Amino acid sequence: MRETLIGRRIRVIDSKNKSLVGIEGRVIDETKNTIKIIDKKNKEKTLVKKQITFELDSIVVEGEKIAKRIEERIKR
Repeated sequence: MRETLIGRRIRVIDSKNKSLVGIEGRVIDETKNTIKIIDKKNKEKTLVKKQITFELDSIVVEGEKIAKRIEERIKR
């Protein structure tokens, strides 16, 4: 995954914290370790990348594999 997640819709499909499974929303910010989303109820939620696996455009992404700063991830 070489592009930013900001503006994209994600859905958590697995997590070490089972209460996060099923959360979905639009990404409004991304840091090295977190993804901040806004859900259907306009509530902000911060997700720890290393704790989640999520679906993005029908692609399954393990958060641990993208736990880098955006600029590190998009470099070749």
